[in-house]
Amino acid sequence: METYEKILVLNNEFEASLIEEVLTDHNIPHGIVTSDDTALGGIMEMELGWGYVEAPERFRDEILGIYDEITKQ
Repeated sequence: METYEKILVLNNEFEASLIEEVLTDHNIPHGIVTSDDTALGGIMEMELGWGYVEAPERFRDEILGIYDEITKQ
């Protein structure tokens, strides 16, 4: 099993939903991790972003390219 690394910080749930759909369509192994922390009232989200994409390092360039395409639209 490959180790997953933090690849990309996401700004909101909308971005997360879009990139997750595209990564799944491209059969790129990944995980979406949120910074949601209800106990601290959202402070972690303000500091760390909404969440991030984690995936094997070998997919980094492809994921970043996909993200660039998504955010240009």
